[in-house]
Amino acid sequence: MRPINPRGTWTLFLREIRRFLKVKMQTIVTPALTAMLYLVIFRYAMGDRDVPGMEIDYFTFLVPGLAIMAMMQNAFANTSSSMIMGKVMGMQIYLLMAPLSAIEVVTAFLAAAVVRAMIVATVFLAVLMPFVDISLQHLGLILLYGVAASLIMGGLGLISGMWAENFDNVAMVTNFVIMPLTFLSGVFYSVKQLPELWQQINAFNPFFYLTDGFRYGFLGIGDTDPFASVTIVLGSVAVTFVLCWYLWHIGWRMKD
Repeated sequence: MRPINPRGTWTLFLREIRRFLKVKMQTIVTPALTAMLYLVIFRYAMGDRDVPGMEIDYFTFLVPGLAIMAMMQNAFANTSSSMIMGKVMGMQIYLLMAPLSAIEVVTAFLAAAVVRAMIVATVFLAVLMPFVDISLQHLGLILLYGVAASLIMGGLGLISGMWAENFDNVAMVTNFVIMPLTFLSGVFYSVKQLPELWQQINAFNPFFYLTDGFRYGFLGIGDTDPFASVTIVLGSVAVTFVLCWYLWHIGWRMKD
């Protein structure tokens, strides 16, 4: 049995942190600016309208949704880009040979994804706080759903990077899986506005519970009970982590 290697795990974690901080204009500033552009566009498109069924203006409703959307996309991008870059450059074989167990590697990658997601959300919210009346009603829920969303998306990014053979494969997953599920998770609208059939379909979208629970932490309102959704969210985190661990443990598509 391989001994625990906390120093190696920490070193890999720091490598991933430094990797995205070296290009912070691309990995942190640009995503925050993109989210703010969404806000500006929808602010002038929707005016002072309230969200149907909720006594809250659309601008305030939109802020938490865009924040967690930016978190999820950046957590996915952090692990997927690291994996595919390592493959293209032929560097992943050295990581497979390193004295690190699968759980240590996965932990380092996912922890770095959470850090990047948190930094992006913090920058985004810090810029908007002076312009929008938003509070932290349930800080515990904000952290729970924010970290869970980052872990799930970081895990999916890790799996996608392991599966992909080039950058086009990663872009395909992003455009045809991640983006649709994110946009259909209630970021831009209340799910209660949808026809009943689409509400039932959306109940199978795990991103919906992440977005709604995160928004509830800020506003105290949502389409579901975030406390009842905790089991679904934590179960999704566990499944994602175990799957990442197993695929790395067997070296899935990493030794081709």
